[in-house]
Amino acid sequence: MIRMVRPWAAIRLSSSCNSSFSYGHQRLIEIARALAANPTLLLLDEPAAGLNSTEKLELHELLKRIAAQGLTILIIDHDMTLVSEAAQHITVLNFGRRIADGESMAVLRHPDVVSAYLGTE
Repeated sequence: MIRMVRPWAAIRLSSSCNSSFSYGHQRLIEIARALAANPTLLLLDEPAAGLNSTEKLELHELLKRIAAQGLTILIIDHDMTLVSEAAQHITVLNFGRRIADGESMAVLRHPDVVSAYLGTE
């Protein structure tokens, strides 16, 4: 699994404390640390929180590579762009109640999801 994180290997982890890295790199290091345990499920709670648009794109590409290796990823996030691009199956909760569940694009068009998270124009 560490092989998938290799693009981030330029970050010299051995000589630096995690807090010396940018927030985006800290998040990627956290994911690398989780992958080092060779999990069967990767649980990410708001992985894009605080990331800029470039870092979000890098995160998305990393998540695609991880998923392509067959690892199941459970993402809890309010960033519907990240979720829609990274997930094939989405379950949406609103105030603890499941309001939609299924294929990503169908769920994102569900009226309750639009109302609760995406808004209407």
